[in-house]
Order: sequence, then structure tokens, then C-alpha cells
Amino acid sequence: MPGEPVAIRIFSNEVEATLAQQLLEDSGVSAFVFKDDAGGMEPHLQRTRGVRLVVARRDAERAQEILQSLVSD
Repeated sequence: MPGEPVAIRIFSNEVEATLAQQLLEDSGVSAFVFKDDAGGMEPHLQRTRGVRLVVARRDAERAQEILQSLVSD
């Protein structure tokens, strides 16, 4: 399914994931951040479980290219 959500990166904190999400959104790719930290009450879980950056499967390749360009700049 092309619209199926897929995690393209896992970050160790919400700040990094949100910055990457904004970069994708600015480039026209819808993305969202998924974290399981007990509603913010247990932020240390972000480090152990990670914070996932999720896009639609159809956008995954383009999103990876956008994020890769950030690393190589």
C-alpha cells in the first residue's frame, strides 16, 4: 500500500526528530513524529525506544534523499 506509514529514521530524542520532520514538511513531504514516552511523563524512554520519523510509504524514498542531503551538506 503506497499510503501505508513507514518509519524512515529513528532518533534518540524528539528535538532531532522534529527538526527532520520540519525539513521534510518544508520540502512538501508529510511526516509525523511517533514516540512512546508515556505522554511525556517518561522522557528517558525516548533514548531507549527511540523517536520515529514516519512518512507514507510512497514518499519514503524521496524523504530519505532529502534527509541524506542534510547530512552531506
